[in-house]
Amino acid sequence: MIKILILCGGSGTRLWPISRAKLPKQFAPLGLGETLFQKTLQRSKELLKSLNQEGEIVVITNQEHYFLAQEQSRQIQCEIKTFLLEDSPRDSAPALILGALSSCDDDLILALPSDHIIKDCPLFAQAFQDALELAKNDYILTFGIKPTSPHTGYGYIRSCNGIVSFFEKPSLPKAEEFFKSKEYFWNSGMFCFKVKTFLQECQKHLPQILEASKKVFNQAVLEHNFIWLKDMENIPKMSIDYALMEKTKKIKMIEGKFLWNDVGSFDSLLEEFVPDENGNISQMPIYAKDSTNNLILCEKTTSLLGVESLVIVDTKDALLIAKKGKTQEIKEIVAKIKEENLLQNHSLVYRPWGSYEVLEESKYYKIKQIIVKPKKRLSLQKHFHRNEHWIVVSGSACVQIGEKEIFLQSNESTYIPMGTNHRLSNPGKLDLVMIEVQVGEYVGEDDIIRLEDDYHRS
Repeated sequence: MIKILILCGGSGTRLWPISRAKLPKQFAPLGLGETLFQKTLQRSKELLKSLNQEGEIVVITNQEHYFLAQEQSRQIQCEIKTFLLEDSPRDSAPALILGALSSCDDDLILALPSDHIIKDCPLFAQAFQDALELAKNDYILTFGIKPTSPHTGYGYIRSCNGIVSFFEKPSLPKAEEFFKSKEYFWNSGMFCFKVKTFLQECQKHLPQILEASKKVFNQAVLEHNFIWLKDMENIPKMSIDYALMEKTKKIKMIEGKFLWNDVGSFDSLLEEFVPDENGNISQMPIYAKDSTNNLILCEKTTSLLGVESLVIVDTKDALLIAKKGKTQEIKEIVAKIKEENLLQNHSLVYRPWGSYEVLEESKYYKIKQIIVKPKKRLSLQKHFHRNEHWIVVSGSACVQIGEKEIFLQSNESTYIPMGTNHRLSNPGKLDLVMIEVQVGEYVGEDDIIRLEDDYHRS
């Protein structure tokens, strides 16, 4: 069987403030229609269809993101046979090993990052066909992309006389040297291998990571199509390039002649848009005078006057203004940001049951809009430092307060005293939209004790 293993572990900090820990770039709206994760799913479906062989899609992601992956796959009607859910990110080596352990020895795996864009799908399918034939003969395949520029944001692969070598992201002089030599390729982070061959090479070159991964997998909890992986912090954290690909003698490179973009920065992202006659890119109307070659990503009309080559990214709680060509360095800005919420969440936060958006907040109160999807419910919980007022805007709500249960319709409300067990459910067929007003000495999101939860959150 052919398995396409989609790796969803990246954080995408170079695309902050759009990409954040709780909504990383593969799941975030980047103005491209579908998310990068959805594009990867669609591409995988087409690939399996073109091969005309038995196959399935497996997704490995963080437990906090599984509901995003599940919902986004549902939106495009793509069936995921198996979700592998990590409780701690351990980089690509453990992820690939766990994906292999969930498969049969003779299965062939194509491992794809979830946050890349690939065009020319027939060329991609051909590259995969070539890789499959070699993988059947016990080789491990990586895919190299011919450079179009001396890019410093990509790792590189050198393929010469059958010998494959890996190189970290280079300095500009080194990247220029690589570009001129014609022997170096961008490292796409995609791999193809037979499970048995891969695990044998892991046993030879990284036995500690393999054994730790086996222990986690053997203790995993299977529920429906989810495999819950626990206590992963005991697995050494390491990339597959460093752990295995630089050491194994069974590695071969396939040149990918398809168009490829890892969307690793806003400079990479702007390549996916068509600029106007002045070189400006914006999804919303812009009014520009003496302004050229700017990228504007925001949800409001923007005016530009006398500026050029800027990247402007506006979200509800953070604004980024950068010079084109400098967005690879956003990681350094992110490292200086001390306010954790700006790195973790947007004001709009997605949850397994729906979403909430913070409308107003001060030291002693917070106002939220909460949307609960049909037939979903929040955890049974309580708070020690705040009282809550709930007002139904539309839809219907079932509210448990202590031992009592009440039903609310539009324009009805209730009150939950601090310390009281409570739960909100949507028994209807339409979204429940509600306004929550929190009042207390502390209104932080960590003032929550979950007593029961449908989504295994603590």
